[in-house]
Amino acid sequence: MRSMFLEPQLRPVVRNRRFEIAGRALVGGCGLLAVMGGITKLHLPAWGQMWIVAFSLFGIFKWLSWTRHSDRTTVASRRTALVYFFGWVGLDADEFLRERWDFVRPARREWCAALGKTLLGAAIIWLFVRRLPDQFPMAIGMTGLVGLGLFLHFGLFHLLALAWRERGVAVSPIMDAPLRSTSLAEFWGRRWNRAYRQVSFDCIFRPCVERLGATAGVVAAFLISGLIHDLVISVPARGGYGGPTTYFLLHGVGLLGERTAPARRFLRGSRVRGWCYTALFVIGPIGLLFHQPFLANVVISFLKAIGAR
Repeated sequence: MRSMFLEPQLRPVVRNRRFEIAGRALVGGCGLLAVMGGITKLHLPAWGQMWIVAFSLFGIFKWLSWTRHSDRTTVASRRTALVYFFGWVGLDADEFLRERWDFVRPARREWCAALGKTLLGAAIIWLFVRRLPDQFPMAIGMTGLVGLGLFLHFGLFHLLALAWRERGVAVSPIMDAPLRSTSLAEFWGRRWNRAYRQVSFDCIFRPCVERLGATAGVVAAFLISGLIHDLVISVPARGGYGGPTTYFLLHGVGLLGERTAPARRFLRGSRVRGWCYTALFVIGPIGLLFHQPFLANVVISFLKAIGAR
């Protein structure tokens, strides 16, 4: 799309840039395969394998975001690079390195909200989960996941963002009240895991849009997101293969569907209908994403390892 309107002399630069990004992604993929090969030779529990894969992917995404954006930011020292890689969970180097003076430091109520979510998640993990009867393992696993999400993604990561903002770094929390979403576009584009969203947009969606159009960009972004989640969730669990990929492809279909004229007429002017439409896709097929092998073999065993069961 946009590349059609570039000046001819700029097209070779853009093409070289694409090859450079593709090469970096290929190197990252080879590194991940090496990690996966090493994991198979280690006698680790399923939850340990999951965390290794997750951290390896996170490191690759960090590297891709740094190499893609750092040349357009202020000159960064090695110390700054280390802080970005190991001191922040976001994946937008521009945001982390940009000097901004127009942002407002966090209010006390925001600190209280972040701390409250952290404590609530901890209470669910270490107080509530242990009281659930053993005959309901799926309820144990899903409750534990909710607690872990509140404790980490909504709690500790939010506190970390506030700490950086207190130091003058204008970062945003990676989660932004996803329950308020009234469309899948809002859910995935603004509110849920904005760290990965940035990498997905830069490295998958935008290149596909420029070459193949918006529909192909949406499908590719959700397909690769599904495969990544299959790698993190299904491979360590030794089961449920394809469930996470199907879940994300359904979201791609739902996102494209809500852009059609009939859907826009149906959803326009009603936040309730928009919220229900979003919940139908997010919550309805959640069993495909967090399937039984993952809950039983990974989540519950991890809860036992941290003393929650």
